[in-house]
Amino acid sequence: MNHRMNKYIGISVIVAIVVIVAILTAVWASSTSFFPRFPFERRIPPSQGNPADIEFFYTLDAVISTVNVTLSIILLVLYVNIYKKTRSEFTIGLIIFSAVFLLNAFFSNPFVIWVFGFRPFGLGPFALLPGLFTLAALSVLLYLSFRY
Repeated sequence: MNHRMNKYIGISVIVAIVVIVAILTAVWASSTSFFPRFPFERRIPPSQGNPADIEFFYTLDAVISTVNVTLSIILLVLYVNIYKKTRSEFTIGLIIFSAVFLLNAFFSNPFVIWVFGFRPFGLGPFALLPGLFTLAALSVLLYLSFRY
């Protein structure tokens, strides 16, 4: 019974952390001049959509990428703790897997892209898809980590 209670507390803490990170990222990305405000240095062709939609998609992508970084760090910590207990080779594979997810989420984050001087442009809703797939994979890994 005590183990089950600790597991639920751990899950609640992780969900709270992820929600707080998502809210803070959304507020920061939408309140700063993080994404280029329009008009651009060059004019957007009408075929590429509404500029407000583009800002929304990249703000959402920033939130998803930051949540992915957070989940990757949590998984990495969980797998390192499991490895310390079990010394299993399979756990080393999970550590490497979560580290690769962390690097992927970090370097695909629009904040990091912005820091290096590049600007997101032109993908619209398709910019969200890789982050959403990564979020689904990380959620499954996190679920399985708490399940077993």
